[in-house]
Amino acid sequence: MTGLLLGQIVLTIILACIFLFRPSVITGAGWRIVAFIGLGVLPALCIVGGMSTHVHRSEQTSFCISCHVMVPFGRSLYIDDSKYIPAQHFQNHRVPADMACISCHADYSLYGPLFDKLRGLKRIYFQYVSTPPDPASIRIPGGFKNAQCLHCHLGARDFEKNPVHSALMDNLKSNQMSCLTSGCHDTAHDVADLNHEKLWSPSQ
Repeated sequence: MTGLLLGQIVLTIILACIFLFRPSVITGAGWRIVAFIGLGVLPALCIVGGMSTHVHRSEQTSFCISCHVMVPFGRSLYIDDSKYIPAQHFQNHRVPADMACISCHADYSLYGPLFDKLRGLKRIYFQYVSTPPDPASIRIPGGFKNAQCLHCHLGARDFEKNPVHSALMDNLKSNQMSCLTSGCHDTAHDVADLNHEKLWSPSQ
């Protein structure tokens, strides 16, 4: 929480207390303006600021893997094997390490961020209200779309000049062939076999 937002919340509480316990002070025109700001404008700013802060926090890797069911996915980012695509992107900072989950799983369409947040709320519901699913059974609704890979890789020299990629480019762009097709990049998190994998430590 930022200092500015915290200050707004504290000021709102102070003004609300003044008007609650001393309502007679708002008889003057000046105090009516202060009351409007304190009971209308400041709370609205606090709501907007709070939502912005928490939306930003929800995009952090640490937030994503704070749910019990997501812990294995967080551990899988440290698998010491180049075949594991998420681990290689995370360990080599091909995506920002502190935003690794959303970098690869974000829906980059027009309303994608909204749908991402709604799916996230569903996960939070399972975590705190319902029964969390088995991590090994979790699948992305609608499957993993190539657009999520191409958002970063399209236009990259080593990606487009790769003869395999260039030969399949039309199929990749149209999503007729998945980037996760068997024989290409088919090893993702694989949390079911995580206990059998060697993990990399940043201190190594």
